[in-house]
Amino acid sequence: MSVTVFVQGRNGVTRWQPSKRWFLLPIMIMVTGTAIYQYSADRFANQQAKVDKNQQLREQQKQQVIELKHATEVQLATLVTHVAKMQAKITRLEALGQQVAQNNLLDDQFDFQTEVGVGGYSELGTGIELSQLISDMDKLASRIDNNNLQLSLLETVSTNLHIDEERYISGRPIDKGWLSSPYGLRNDPFNGRRTMHKGIDFAGREGTAVTATAAGVVTWSGSMFGYGELVEIDHGNGLRTRYGHNKSLSVNVGDVVAKGDKIANMGSTGRSTGPHVHYEVLRDGQQIDPQKFVYRKAS
Repeated sequence: MSVTVFVQGRNGVTRWQPSKRWFLLPIMIMVTGTAIYQYSADRFANQQAKVDKNQQLREQQKQQVIELKHATEVQLATLVTHVAKMQAKITRLEALGQQVAQNNLLDDQFDFQTEVGVGGYSELGTGIELSQLISDMDKLASRIDNNNLQLSLLETVSTNLHIDEERYISGRPIDKGWLSSPYGLRNDPFNGRRTMHKGIDFAGREGTAVTATAAGVVTWSGSMFGYGELVEIDHGNGLRTRYGHNKSLSVNVGDVVAKGDKIANMGSTGRSTGPHVHYEVLRDGQQIDPQKFVYRKAS
């Protein structure tokens, strides 16, 4: 197919027949425009997708920040509650320590009267200052350390006071029974000779409980020549007590016993004529008359 075009010029009408390429030009322009439009549209779509993705990411980050803020607030609220509970417990502990010090007449040496901390909150909001909370916790830790030190010292002093009272030797080693042989010279029940009896004998029913006359540490629990089954207790300050001729023993070497604790059952083991407990008091390894200990009042 050919197309003839007549063109009016100076020299009249000229006949011009364009080539086929001129017919392809509009098509090429249209195809190029379409391609450019599609490229621009795709590029815009990609840019819009990136914008949407970034916006979605920002929304997710914003939500994460909100959730983190909420979790932090909850944790802070829980922490504040724990601090308040700890402060209340420390306050009670201080009151108890002060009472113990007063009961032992030591309140002038131990001061538990410190400022009482208060804790808790009404509404969380933004009212909690982390720096203030940390400061309160530091003060609380300091109070705990100070109270622990004072209570430790108070326990040591109080324990020593009670030990002094408990290791004060007094009373009889049995609840029921009678004095069958005093301390001093007597006729030996086996050979009749005049000999020194270095303790006091308390007779009673076999199996009667034998108790410690003061607190101390068991240094002997077993058979000893002449004494039969023997318990020896060290009370400190060079004082010891012995309990002989027992049927059975209730303590072992190294045991710590309190005043009045059962240590044996009365018997007739060793050099004995019948059920009784041979009771001795020794000072620096030498037997002394137990009678003044037996009949003196407990401290």
